[in-house]
Amino acid sequence: MKRFLAGCLLALPFLAATAADAPGTFTKPVRWLVPYAAGGGSDFLARTIGLTLSTQIGQPVLVDNKPGGNTAIAASETARSAPDGYTILSADNGTLVYNPALYKTLSYNPTKDLAPVTLMGRFPMILVVGPGMPVKDAKDFIAQVKAKPGGINYASAGAGSPHHLAMELLRVEAGLTMTHAPYRGAAPALADVAGGQVPAMMVDMAAGAGFIKGGKVRPLAVANAKRLAQLPDVPTFAELGLKNVEAAALVGLVVPAATPVDTINALNKQVVAAINDPAVHKKLIDFGVEPVGNTPAQFTELLQSETVRWQKLIRDLNITLD
Repeated sequence: MKRFLAGCLLALPFLAATAADAPGTFTKPVRWLVPYAAGGGSDFLARTIGLTLSTQIGQPVLVDNKPGGNTAIAASETARSAPDGYTILSADNGTLVYNPALYKTLSYNPTKDLAPVTLMGRFPMILVVGPGMPVKDAKDFIAQVKAKPGGINYASAGAGSPHHLAMELLRVEAGLTMTHAPYRGAAPALADVAGGQVPAMMVDMAAGAGFIKGGKVRPLAVANAKRLAQLPDVPTFAELGLKNVEAAALVGLVVPAATPVDTINALNKQVVAAINDPAVHKKLIDFGVEPVGNTPAQFTELLQSETVRWQKLIRDLNITLD
């Protein structure tokens, strides 16, 4: 009997660890890496969802901002982390779609090193102009750019950003001549568009809402399948005959590739529930995000189609960041 009891006592730590690691249970804080500085759209998304997620799982969710390397620093760190569901990463188009085509060498492989959990939200792109571009609408914008010798300059939040590539997509589809002027973030780019130094740019509602609502820049068209609720009078590019001009910053959640499927599914269930919480849902929409919250399989399928579409454009235009 003594030997039996001793054996049971020795087994207790193992049984406790097994129970703690069971999918759907969280026994320690979750570290949420964000590959951008605090205050941006990805950071807002992580902190807003993370707050509710923390309540749901009964553990702290610690947002850790790790900017740099066009998101590669945070992506590489996540890829090397323990695949246990306690290190998660906000990953956007740059991390998962653009970077492999923009760089000859990359410190991580998005398909081999990272596993999709869910697409959290979409930031649809909007064509905006400042006072230096007195046009009536998007059709007039296209006509004026075509008529201008040498075309125009356009601003972006940075080389290789969704804002940059969305404008390149418009340039190709509409047959325009435009020269890229990259900035370090959307805010300084918008400031120069509003000030008339650069005529136009693509921007998402989250970054551009203050400038748009304040009348400092004027929205002409949205690169989205449908009109935005915040801009009901602004047409889509499809309505203007440019059905292929559809672009958005996509921000999803990923984990290290070796993370067990049951753990990924449990994490997916909790994050999607947080996104669909009425208060969170409203807060995201008010900020300018289109909330999603889909399955790992749906997110994987979307990434595959986005990779084909955008990597072809990047390579056709010979855009590199090396």
